[in-house]
Amino acid sequence: MDTLQLAFLFISIVASPICQADEMDEDYTWHIKKIPHIVSSDIINLKNPSYEAEPQLELNGTCGIECQRNLPLPSLADLEEYLSYETIYDNGTRTMTRVNVQDWHPETEMGREKPKHSRRKRHVYGTDSRFSISDKQFMTNYPFSTAVKLSSGCSGILISPKHVLTAAHCIHDGKDYIKSAKKLRVGLLKIKSDRGGKRRRGSKRGREDASEESPKKDGRKQRRKSVQKRSAAEEQANSLSGKERGSGAGKPSFQWTRVKAIQIAKGWFRDVSHNMSLDYDYSVLELKRPHKKKYMELGISPEAEKMPGSRVHFSGFDEDRPGQLVYRFCSISEQSKDLFYQYCDAEAGSSGSGIYIRLKEPNKKKWRRKIIAVYSGHQWVDVNNQQLDYNVAVRITPLKYAQICYWIHGNHDNCKQG
Repeated sequence: MDTLQLAFLFISIVASPICQADEMDEDYTWHIKKIPHIVSSDIINLKNPSYEAEPQLELNGTCGIECQRNLPLPSLADLEEYLSYETIYDNGTRTMTRVNVQDWHPETEMGREKPKHSRRKRHVYGTDSRFSISDKQFMTNYPFSTAVKLSSGCSGILISPKHVLTAAHCIHDGKDYIKSAKKLRVGLLKIKSDRGGKRRRGSKRGREDASEESPKKDGRKQRRKSVQKRSAAEEQANSLSGKERGSGAGKPSFQWTRVKAIQIAKGWFRDVSHNMSLDYDYSVLELKRPHKKKYMELGISPEAEKMPGSRVHFSGFDEDRPGQLVYRFCSISEQSKDLFYQYCDAEAGSSGSGIYIRLKEPNKKKWRRKIIAVYSGHQWVDVNNQQLDYNVAVRITPLKYAQICYWIHGNHDNCKQG
């Protein structure tokens, strides 16, 4: 099957459930909700981290949905403790910001979980249903272009011109920052140029060279050297076959950007939230320089029944398919107020991917994609006093939306509705 046929097959698979849902149910809409306010109350300087933790591909001993049924609901004071956050900067300095939560309405956060279907086991279920996005037109265009790769081995998603949403365990193991977080970088997909390394006219180096004045004798020497180098380069290029010369052109690669700051909620730290740390497995990375790609907006996670086909989508960089962007979609199996269990086929490397859905805008016929969860990955969870493995995602609740929005904008004025 050629690329064009695969593209049409891919579009038909993704588009068909949405079209059917539009015809059968008119309530698949983004509902505007009033968002609680997250306000910083105190900032404390901390000592520099040691960066001694090893990355964890699987988390053990976390409290799953069954376990959470037996836990008391957190108080406002508990939530303010969990939502207080740590910021670590690229120079190694670290701060803890305490927060106050205002205009919080427990009924919007504390809905009880609704069991759905029986769950299956493992992170790839039978036939592998993942799609490798190899066509550069798909890979570098929205929504697939919002997926990014972390130098720590995880994935993430662009949520602003300078911010990436990912999983907290990709940065921190619950006790300390992992070794690769010290010089963390984010890779954005781009297509290699076919210019063969030629420098553009008017480039910085060219302008600098042109501005330098040198004696005529030195100028003649430089011209002779340039002619010799150019002749040698042309001779070498002519000796290559057309296939060898064009092998790098048009292929995807990563443009790597350093991370300026990392923010993680205290709820992720094991000594703070204990069994509930999985609920806070999310982190925001601030990039050193802005990108020019289209990013995806945040949304508040609806109940699975409010999604077309109870279906979610996400793309990431699975380790078993190096150099490929991998897309998948699946239905939600079970949910709590903070977690999704789902059947999406995924492998290590896809953790931190942004899970999104597509709903209609209020009072409009236009559909819009928004991020509603972060893929935490393959997790071992407590079920009836046994450790079982499932694929888990952390839902974006109104409180988490308020916190992530606050991290992006630095104030709550831009985060009043979600």
